[in-house]
Amino acid sequence: MLPVSATAVVSESVQSTVDIPKLAEKLDSASPLEIMDKALSLFGDDIAIAFSGAEDVALIEYAHLTGRPFRVFSLETGRLNPETLKLFDDVEKRYNIRIQYMYPDAAEVEELTRTKGLFSFYEDGHQECCRVRKVRPLRRALKGLKAWITGQRKDQSPGTRANVPVVQVDPAFEGLDGGPGSLVKWNPLSNVSGTAVWSFLRTMDVPVNALHFKGYVSIGCEPCTRAVLPGQHEREGRWWWEDAKAKECGLHKGNLDGVAESSNSLGEKTEVADLFISENVVTFGREDMEALVKGENRDKSSLVVLYAPWCSFSQAMDESYNDVAEKLAGSNVVVGKFNADGAQKAYAKENLQLQSYPTVLFLPKNSSQIIKYPSENREVDALLGFVQALQ
Repeated sequence: MLPVSATAVVSESVQSTVDIPKLAEKLDSASPLEIMDKALSLFGDDIAIAFSGAEDVALIEYAHLTGRPFRVFSLETGRLNPETLKLFDDVEKRYNIRIQYMYPDAAEVEELTRTKGLFSFYEDGHQECCRVRKVRPLRRALKGLKAWITGQRKDQSPGTRANVPVVQVDPAFEGLDGGPGSLVKWNPLSNVSGTAVWSFLRTMDVPVNALHFKGYVSIGCEPCTRAVLPGQHEREGRWWWEDAKAKECGLHKGNLDGVAESSNSLGEKTEVADLFISENVVTFGREDMEALVKGENRDKSSLVVLYAPWCSFSQAMDESYNDVAEKLAGSNVVVGKFNADGAQKAYAKENLQLQSYPTVLFLPKNSSQIIKYPSENREVDALLGFVQALQ
């Protein structure tokens, strides 16, 4: 099933060129090379590759392999790592191209840093800085195009990119013709795993960012990017101080809009079965959680998932969480669940660190401390490792 964004209204000029929903279905099982060739053949000089300086260099190699002319642009935020700038230079030389660099408005950057400092995003979130340094420059670039090509993959961020199609009407930005639906967004790597992308890069001997060899996987601006440990999800190296659902810089805002729209619709209109139904999972009510928050009834530690039954991300961890409960059965850790939707949502946000569903908490025994699970990786081994590290 295609996400809502892929069936949005298309402007007349783009609509006359291609039927986006039908094309998305047709190309869903196509290779990245086939998708790239189709994109370049349909839009010619009115399409460009958005290159971030990470493993999305694969897009440029695929474009090169088609034999068609192609354009590339990058957002030079003023906060990139030297290794990323070096990759830009290497790519220009290898492919004999000139990347179009989009810069933030100097006056806006000056105003932001003068009033809030150089690192305000650590305190009040990255969205404002990204809006100045990335989103607005991107908006300027896209206003000169009818389509753009991104390196988004479904496996990059389970919280926001799980439904990214290979081609869609851009739900957030406008293109050359103006108005909603005037821009087409191509994601040739959507169905490709990170492992497969790297296999391709090695096979083709493509220049890559030197940071990848230092433990960096997802690469953005220097202050907001760090290396990840083995077993950690790649997006854990980005904006690590924020909740998983917030980990979009605004360039792919439609990913978040789609999540919210789906959530609201399902939550209000559909009866959904409860989750985490297992003899090993204790159902906590509001009074139970209030007592635990106060440090009462903590003769054992507790692992608690805050969830909403309609939430697709809560649903996705149903099996793994039940498996964790089974493995911890009979131990000194109680595995529980708390439906933090509806009337309980405000309480959970104020007292239980809820920012998005699902949120996993560890409440140590004989304590009033609450420790939030910081990772997007909700597999059994990762959750068990979290518990064991705090025992």
